[in-house]
Amino acid sequence: MERQNRQAQRTGSLIFLAPHPVNPAVIETDAVIIGAGPVGLYQVFQLGLLEIKVHVIDSLAYAGGQCIELYPDKPIYDIPALPATTGRELTMSLLRQIEPFGATFHFGQEVSTLEKQTDGRFLLTTNKGTAFLSKTIFIAAGVGAFQPRLLRLDGLDKFDDTQLFYRVINPADFAGQDLVIVGGGDAAIDAAIAFAKAGQIQAKSVTLVHRRDSFQADPAKVAEMKDLCESKAMQFMAGQVTSYEEKEGKLCAANITDPEGVTHALPVDKLLVFFGLSPKLGPIADWGLAIERKQLPVDTEKFSTSEPGIFAVGDINTYPGKKKLIVCGFHECVLAAFGAAPIIFPDKTIQLQYTTTSTKLHKVLGVEKSTPTD
Repeated sequence: MERQNRQAQRTGSLIFLAPHPVNPAVIETDAVIIGAGPVGLYQVFQLGLLEIKVHVIDSLAYAGGQCIELYPDKPIYDIPALPATTGRELTMSLLRQIEPFGATFHFGQEVSTLEKQTDGRFLLTTNKGTAFLSKTIFIAAGVGAFQPRLLRLDGLDKFDDTQLFYRVINPADFAGQDLVIVGGGDAAIDAAIAFAKAGQIQAKSVTLVHRRDSFQADPAKVAEMKDLCESKAMQFMAGQVTSYEEKEGKLCAANITDPEGVTHALPVDKLLVFFGLSPKLGPIADWGLAIERKQLPVDTEKFSTSEPGIFAVGDINTYPGKKKLIVCGFHECVLAAFGAAPIIFPDKTIQLQYTTTSTKLHKVLGVEKSTPTD
């Protein structure tokens, strides 16, 4: 998925990405895109056609945004030229489309501060300490940064990122472990299947916990999970995590209370919780940009926000006649790219070219054809 810095590992229908190394130095760039959903990925493409290199930041551990989180395997019917596709297929197609442009992705990070500098550039820092100095910014954050819904038990948060996880970044860290996976959606069932199957990331034991024996997930995946339970490769327990046990400062058991009120102690090395994600506008609200009902007003010429040099595309923006459709976000990306080009290349005349006929664009895309010789 990332030709430049990391390779994706696919297990079943999960997409895993290795952690992005944090660079303590300030990264100077022409453009930073906040959000790696379909619109953010297409913004990479449109900027790439104008030979603008970008860095992309996303709070999730992978590309795809809502498409991957909410409907990875459900059909989408309104993408031009694609009678039907899925969130996962659309994401993978967009990632293939932007490969020629060498964008650098910074996953699992959220922009925490943004400050305009005296030279007109913007200094951004993330919650992981990565810093960028960029001429332009493109906010493609959808309805905001996705944050996991938490399992709220007193003191449990002290195990965050050591034994308590809300997303899987490196699956190898879970191999050979006693896993308790909590949730009844696609993410929980996908993880249970992936870790229950024989292979390099197989866990020592896998127990899926959900409050009832019905699931909001792909029926085929549910059937596969039940088959694995039948073969004793994993187990399912109806109930809720009501407490936990620790020994010598480590989480050692999750206590599950079933629908009859009986509590069962499950041994656990790592507890994975998939309660879904909730979008939050987050630090964007503190950046001094004009905001209307948690959205960023933009013009319809360049899709600029109230701050020149900062653009907003996709569901995060608002303007008269706004429609929250992926295809509308794609249109916004085109005009935003052309709106940013004069800022990035103030001495350059920007001309509209067509990928069908432009030899320059063919070179940029890596599809130039050699001229036959005698």
